Amino acid sequence: MKNYMQLMIVAFFLFTGAGKTAAQIPATRIYDGEKLAKVKARIHSEEYAPAFNKLISDADKALKSKPVSVMDKEMVPASGDKHDYMSMGPYWWPDPTKPDGLPYIRKDGVRNPNATSDRTNIGKTISNILALGTTYYFSGNEKYAAKAAEFARVWFLNPETRMNPNINYGQMIPGRNGGKGRGFGMIDAYSFIEVLDVVEMMSTSSSFTEADRKGLKQWFTDYLEWIRTSPIANEERTAENNHGLAFDVQQTVYALFTGDSALARKTISEFAEKRLFPQIEPDGKQPRELARTTGFGYTNFNLIHMMDMCAICKTLGIDIYNSTSKDGRNMAKALEYMASFVGKPQSEFPYQQIKGWDREQQSSCWILRRASFYDKKSGWEKISKKYMKTPSSDRRYLLYSLE
Repeated sequence: MKNYMQLMIVAFFLFTGAGKTAAQIPATRIYDGEKLAKVKARIHSEEYAPAFNKLISDADKALKSKPVSVMDKEMVPASGDKHDYMSMGPYWWPDPTKPDGLPYIRKDGVRNPNATSDRTNIGKTISNILALGTTYYFSGNEKYAAKAAEFARVWFLNPETRMNPNINYGQMIPGRNGGKGRGFGMIDAYSFIEVLDVVEMMSTSSSFTEADRKGLKQWFTDYLEWIRTSPIANEERTAENNHGLAFDVQQTVYALFTGDSALARKTISEFAEKRLFPQIEPDGKQPRELARTTGFGYTNFNLIHMMDMCAICKTLGIDIYNSTSKDGRNMAKALEYMASFVGKPQSEFPYQQIKGWDREQQSSCWILRRASFYDKKSGWEKISKKYMKTPSSDRRYLLYSLE
């Protein structure tokens, strides 16, 4: 009887412990929910404490920040409605040969510091929601979720301040196309996919309410309808470079969040043939990205989108990482090509990278770290570890852990 009781006690603690861990696994798509739960269980360990402490610091700053909205911009979209998101193409500048500078001309890779408008505020909003919601998940402190909810309500939900669920005026170019935006503008909101992950990480919060979740679900339902029907969104859908691939990632996440699993699975089923294989050469090069003045950076940019789709597919039990064309095009080849320049001086890169070589080296290390989740024998983790110089206080150590 004594042994039986001991076994029952052990079983009880194992069961309740497992239940507690399971309850902490969020239904995230980009971040691995099981890894997040394991990190949370060890958040005060020597390994994670620096990143957690920095995360707390970032969130505490966000607590003091005033939410911003699309109504704060000085410019007014061609629609006349300031609730419509509006931004300027980042690489477009006034034409110095014209008295009024119109129409603007393109300088690829050279950002115009005045090309801001709503783009600055959408960045602030996303950054604050991510810091606050992530901190709530790892700390359990409701004040962070409450502030994240405030930012979300101002940007998405409150009638006086909300963004209309479209990007009809994203990355417009002064003097061109009658003030209308371009499909490229959708990339401004790419990090909405992470916002929705953080929403899932706040699923146990009483401050981020069910009404907030329902409101966001309706907003993204309407946004997804715009994506499906808008000629501007169709420009992004038919893009043959990183923008088209990013379109699929966004559409898939929004479809899953709003309950349209059929659209999500259709997008995924077409992804390899439609996006991956046309953009990756058999030797791993991505010619459309290498043609840019920051070819290594755009190579990484597109690989991040690929890793995001891998993560999404994993939550559905789908392996997209190993998809391979008849002539050998796949993600591994693209990663091999990129990795061949990690740890090398810029002089060995045979294409243009007019800025940010060291920064992109670190971006490559994080991409390889994420890729190692799908191919343990690839050696990606070893390369990443060898050349990683990112400070231990970076929150990516929490979000993309090796647990």
